[in-house]
Amino acid sequence: MGLSQALISAISGLNANQSSLALVSANVANAGTAGYVRKTSNLVAVSGSGTGVSVRIASVQRELDSYVQRQLRVENSGASYATTRSQVLNQLQGIYGQPGSDSALETIYNNFTSSLQALSGSPDDVAARSSVVSSAQLLTQQLNSMTTSIQGLRENAELGISDAVSQVNDALTHIAQLNTQLEATTTIDASAANMLDQRDAYIDKLSKLMDINVIKGDQSQLTIYTNTGIQLVSDKAGSISFSPQGSMSATTQWSADPNVRQVGTLTLTTANGSNVDLIQSHAIRSGSIAAYLQLRDQDLVQAQSQIDAIAAAMSSGLSDKTTAGVGVTSGGQSGFDLDISGLSTGNKITVNYTDSLTNTARTITLIRVDDPSVLPLSDTATAAANDKVYGIDFSSGMSAVYGQIANAIGSTGMVASNTSGTTLRILNDGPANAVAVNSVTKTATVTSLQGGSSELPFFTDGTSLYTGKIGAAGSQSVGLAGRINVNGNLIADPSKLVGYAPSIANGDSTRPDFLYNQLTNTSQQYSPATGVGSTNSPFTGSISTYLRQVVSVQGQTADAAASLKQGQDVVQSALQQRFDDAAGVNIDQEMANLLALQNSYAANARVLSAVKDMIDTLMRI
Repeated sequence: MGLSQALISAISGLNANQSSLALVSANVANAGTAGYVRKTSNLVAVSGSGTGVSVRIASVQRELDSYVQRQLRVENSGASYATTRSQVLNQLQGIYGQPGSDSALETIYNNFTSSLQALSGSPDDVAARSSVVSSAQLLTQQLNSMTTSIQGLRENAELGISDAVSQVNDALTHIAQLNTQLEATTTIDASAANMLDQRDAYIDKLSKLMDINVIKGDQSQLTIYTNTGIQLVSDKAGSISFSPQGSMSATTQWSADPNVRQVGTLTLTTANGSNVDLIQSHAIRSGSIAAYLQLRDQDLVQAQSQIDAIAAAMSSGLSDKTTAGVGVTSGGQSGFDLDISGLSTGNKITVNYTDSLTNTARTITLIRVDDPSVLPLSDTATAAANDKVYGIDFSSGMSAVYGQIANAIGSTGMVASNTSGTTLRILNDGPANAVAVNSVTKTATVTSLQGGSSELPFFTDGTSLYTGKIGAAGSQSVGLAGRINVNGNLIADPSKLVGYAPSIANGDSTRPDFLYNQLTNTSQQYSPATGVGSTNSPFTGSISTYLRQVVSVQGQTADAAASLKQGQDVVQSALQQRFDDAAGVNIDQEMANLLALQNSYAANARVLSAVKDMIDTLMRI
């Protein structure tokens, strides 16, 4: 090897050592920096024609396991989803109160029923009457307060979505910018490697907000999609828009119809200008955004519907009076006559019959409707599993009502007619005997405190009667827990807790007995939309039993969310440790590399020194 060849080799070695030492220095300096990936130099030998062999750094290599990184991002999404949801559901548990505590919903409800039980034993006791009214007011105030708190959690979820969207847009913008910068880079040097670290940090941030699919291309490029295949960013970034709702109520809910929607939706404007509704397309399935959507539109809506169901059951259970039709025959037909006067909007007529051909018992429910725009009604308008529901428009007069009823039941073989006044007659099909009418009843809301029966409008919807009406805004039961009050007339005159008619004695326990029994023993059916029971088997039981079931369901949901969080935390922690083992900086290893580089540097420097001595000797000769 000639002196010039030795000189070139030594200088290239020193340059490579200097660059490698800079990488070691950077590794040590960033040992505690989040998102920093350990870097090493990739050295290659270079042989020149007649100039010997030298060495150069071909590229800077980032030491990471790409498979583990991909899995970690998936688990980041899952962990963020589980953590967010568990935290909010834990707050929801606090709204129901600690079981057994004085502020728990179940305790306050039990105090109310206990006061009614005491009144049953002493109906003439003025203090007992006042106790019933005051405990009922505490119960309604608790339901009002719970509604406010639940809607507050929904508002927080809405704001959480808004904040997350801002972070998503920021990450997408930076990823697009870094993609553009890296596209112009032919070699991954230290500067390019740092840009890759920055891009990975933004992708990791994005993966915690929503589930993503990262596809790598050429020239260190990558494209990010949702897991449903919608492109978010490449060299250009898409943008997600979101308009948060200022305040929430039980009636403000998401809908695919923008004319009906009352909460914010997520609209992605892609790089090519097209718009995609990410909620309607179910594009976001994990991450904190998915958790907030689940909470805002499902978990907390269901929690509200459960306390609304309690409020509705309390109201209708005390105010609804069911009247049975009177059996009649007409020629070869038999059935029932029923006076349908006194029906308020939302009240119903129930027809129970048997299909004789299959020996199957069936039910038809006819619901009074005063707003024809809501027709036809869904079968889910009632909680019953197998009834067929028809909305009957009362806004066009009674003759139209009887015609609608006849049309509704006509396909069964039964016959409906108006015999006189407000009497509805429903008969079987006569000699054919294909259908048997078992019963015809009406359930109407009692509007007076002294209507001559035990039923009374104990609770009201604000200052209005609760009748279960269905209008353009939906069912009256939605949000009822936030509006329920004790009837103002009853507060003014608690004696009506006993006196269901002017002639009733002060010591008569008929009405207190009825009220207590309705709240503690009488079974009602509850809509499966509340998350308790199923479509084929709705939950049936007393209000007390349903309340306990609601508390149990919420506890189980919160426990399941906490368990999922713990499981996700374990998996995420394990993957993070595996990733850090490969990508993290080990100070001991870096010190060992530093010693090796120092020795290499000294060796190259010794060659330079020897070449210098030889050249000096030659010059002297």
